Amino acid sequence: MSIAYWSTMDTKIGPFTAVVADDGAVLASGWTGDVGDLTPLISPSLAPGEVKQRRDLGPVSTAIRRYHDGDLDAVADIEVRQRSGAFREHAWEMLRKVPAGEPVSYAEYAALAGNPSAVRAAASACAKNAAALFVPCHRVVRTGGAVGNFRWGVPAKQWLLTHEAA
Repeated sequence: MSIAYWSTMDTKIGPFTAVVADDGAVLASGWTGDVGDLTPLISPSLAPGEVKQRRDLGPVSTAIRRYHDGDLDAVADIEVRQRSGAFREHAWEMLRKVPAGEPVSYAEYAALAGNPSAVRAAASACAKNAAALFVPCHRVVRTGGAVGNFRWGVPAKQWLLTHEAA
């Protein structure tokens, strides 16, 4: 039976919780104080048998703190583990390459993911992303620059975009 660990920390935009596999890879994360908001987002093929709380998640907790304190690349090297179809998994990988402070439109994101006509599929990849911040779906905006939706709330997305534009 696999075990995953979770921790919640305070950030400038509210509580942030991460769930990591026993090897430290992020399985789910987001701006919530309730791990129960995250565990359903983990792919069934990766779902741990047990989830235990830890005060600190080592490099993951350090990266979360450093990012919110202004080191925008702090999360880039943290391993993330998500499962889905081939397009979505590739789209998540490509999203990790979008630089902080350089948001892309959903159409641009679809093109980055290798299928310029798959704008809805690209939007779905953002909506199904379990590892917010580490897979920066907040960097995808509507054509024309409108913020668009975000699982963790439009105010959080706006804060992140402003934080990265500074």
